[in-house]
Amino acid sequence: MKVVGISGSIVGSKTKTAMSLLWEEMNKAYPNAEHVLLDLADYQLQFSDGRNYLDYTGDTAYVTEQIMQADILFIGTPIFQASIPGTLKNVFDLLPTQALRDKVAAIIVTAGSARHFLVAEQQLKPILSYMKAHLVSSYVFAEEKDFLNGNIINDDVHLRVQRLIEDAFDLAEAQASIRTKKEAEYDF
Repeated sequence: MKVVGISGSIVGSKTKTAMSLLWEEMNKAYPNAEHVLLDLADYQLQFSDGRNYLDYTGDTAYVTEQIMQADILFIGTPIFQASIPGTLKNVFDLLPTQALRDKVAAIIVTAGSARHFLVAEQQLKPILSYMKAHLVSSYVFAEEKDFLNGNIINDDVHLRVQRLIEDAFDLAEAQASIRTKKEAEYDF
């Protein structure tokens, strides 16, 4: 099973901190999973111009190909101006419409205020659903008070991250079982 994480911003540190915690916990719980963590700050991505994702080169090709090969996606995003960052939206725009078919997507949101907790529900989940991802129904929301000195200090956030990982892997296994059963119905 291939797991791809996306830290969806090129600025700030809280989303990267949350994704690092998720990666650490995932490696403990599922040490045999093939995994790649993509911090968008480390890549020079081209703006989407409508081309097929296979026609891009360099960092853009690498990021899109990793996402297309994933079985599970963990998407970390900060909330800026009551919205997901344009860098993350651009990643989705680079991909085909049904790029996330048969993939499980789980979300971690970091925000400066509790007032932004619905951005994932109103913006990110509809995008992922439109792209045909199987969504983990709950997501992790961490706000300013959950962080101190570059670390997540709220034990509840740690527990929610562990549960998100478990739910994502369980959903991926269930979806794989369903696909196998459906494919077995065909005689060729």
